[in-house]
Amino acid sequence: MKRVLSEIILKFDGLVNYFIPETIAADRDARNRAHVFLISHILGPFIGNVVPAALFVFDPHPNFAVVVLAISITSFWVFPFALRAGAPYNPLALVSIQNLIFCILWSCYFYGGVTSPTVAWVLTIPILAFFYLGSSTKLRLIVIAMFVVNLAIFCGFYVFSYSAKTELPVAAMQGLGLVSTIAASLYVTMMAVYYAKIQASQADLESEMRKHMIVASELRSATEEAERAGAAKAEFLARMSHELRTPLNAVIGYSQILLEEAEDEGDDTSTADLTKIHNAGQHLLKLVNEVLELSKIEAGKMELDLSEVRIDRLLGDLIYSVEPQAAEGGNRVICTISPDVGSQRCDASKLRNVIGQLLDNAIKFTENGKIDVTASLEPGEDGNILVIAIADTGIGIAPDQVDRLFETFIVGDDSSTSKYGGTGLGLALSQKLCKLMNGDILVESDVGRGSRFTVRIPVAAKADATGTFAAATLVPESATSDPFVGSAPETSHA
Repeated sequence: MKRVLSEIILKFDGLVNYFIPETIAADRDARNRAHVFLISHILGPFIGNVVPAALFVFDPHPNFAVVVLAISITSFWVFPFALRAGAPYNPLALVSIQNLIFCILWSCYFYGGVTSPTVAWVLTIPILAFFYLGSSTKLRLIVIAMFVVNLAIFCGFYVFSYSAKTELPVAAMQGLGLVSTIAASLYVTMMAVYYAKIQASQADLESEMRKHMIVASELRSATEEAERAGAAKAEFLARMSHELRTPLNAVIGYSQILLEEAEDEGDDTSTADLTKIHNAGQHLLKLVNEVLELSKIEAGKMELDLSEVRIDRLLGDLIYSVEPQAAEGGNRVICTISPDVGSQRCDASKLRNVIGQLLDNAIKFTENGKIDVTASLEPGEDGNILVIAIADTGIGIAPDQVDRLFETFIVGDDSSTSKYGGTGLGLALSQKLCKLMNGDILVESDVGRGSRFTVRIPVAAKADATGTFAAATLVPESATSDPFVGSAPETSHA
């Protein structure tokens, strides 16, 4: 039963909301007033028509006065449709109040005058004026003026047209008074209940809004605190990276000098130790630079430095720099560049950083294999897209690790980490740099057969298609002439 009642209430609210125009629904106070207005006009005629129905019963000779009263009360059903059609709300509410005043005074005029059983309905006039028109003093004064004018007209007709009045038996007047009082009480109670419901709903809404405002204030404070913490972190990392790079450069420089002296003297033991020191310094300097770059990106302080870049020369320099490392692992590096690539406008430093990191990873995780580097242009929506792919024949990446590959400090499984090393910063930084350049890095991999990383960077279309490095091939001298697809335990790039 309770569920059925709830469904009926929901459907009735839907009916009421149907008649409220969007212009009124956007204003909470206006919507609440319109809601009460519509409820009184949808349900009111059912209660109000009890009075003319009682007159038909109690009046031995009912005449046109009863019919006019019934028509006037029934006409309240027209007002919701008028509101739905776009009639201005305040004038419509005033017309409705005028119709109510007419109904009350009409019934009083024909049935008892100031002692009429229907005079109790006069109390609904100020109540409905308050419900319909809110706190507007001007509109309330208009309602009072309307009532005074109507009352004056009523008194004039009552004094000079006595013969028009209808006299009912005492018992009929008592019965009419009982029915009229009950109907008026039901009507006022209904309106009060709905108004209280709306007020309670509004209070709940305001309470909920206050809670949301408190939460929003807390979120703003937390955001400001996070921004301050982020700025402090970025400043700390910038200072620390500077302080770390200064002694690291000294360590790398002096170890290089000592290494050259040891090599000249033929001291193999010292050469091996100094080589480890030098490599460790270089590795640590790379990590410091990566942390600084990540902090700049996260702080929003990283900017693009666009210039005309010869892609063939950039790739050639990178491949030349990794040749010793590739040769040490028995790998071949083969580079093929499409003739239409030529010069492109991009950030050379960031692109070099991204491709260099991917090359380092490909060489690190490949032994006695091949690394293919290809560069080409593809048409895009707003220009060309520079596509550089680095494919290796190394150990590959497990499928469950591909999705987490570009997360900060995420590396492969424990076996690959202990064997190959890695901090999980390189690929995360490369991906962020690509995003900064409105590009992306795509990954394809097959465990035991190798991986393919594809860098896609939007660039402006260029007419220069000449490239001295086009279709070039760089092969370390220590590598075999035929490509070799290596196999190794399952792991992931770091």
